[in-house]
Amino acid sequence: QVQLVESGGGLVQAGDSLRLSCAASGRTFSRYMMGWFRRAPGKEREFVAAISSGGGSRRYPDSVKGRFTISRDSSKNTLTLQMNSLKPEDTAVYYCAAGVGAFPSTTARSYDYWGQGTQVTVSS
Repeated sequence: QVQLVESGGGLVQAGDSLRLSCAASGRTFSRYMMGWFRRAPGKEREFVAAISSGGGSRRYPDSVKGRFTISRDSSKNTLTLQMNSLKPEDTAVYYCAAGVGAFPSTTARSYDYWGQGTQVTVSS
């Protein structure tokens, strides 16, 4: 069992940066692949970033590649999403997720545990 708590969301202007964090409970954090997903109002949940259990492999969709960076610190049970050059279309609730397995999946159904989400709003 893993419990996830996101933080760091807020209201920013286009072009600004924001850093999201996800604190994970439990002693087996390093065994899980981790991901970030988001859901904008009226839209489907969307994959944002994923990282392997060991941290050596990362995946991003084209929409955020080059702007967002996912990282993890297994010594602190923490997952981070650094978001730069934010755009209004990045506005959404961002969710942290953990899944059993090593390879970072881009599909939500591969993840077993989810946080409650943190709101990110980017104004133009």
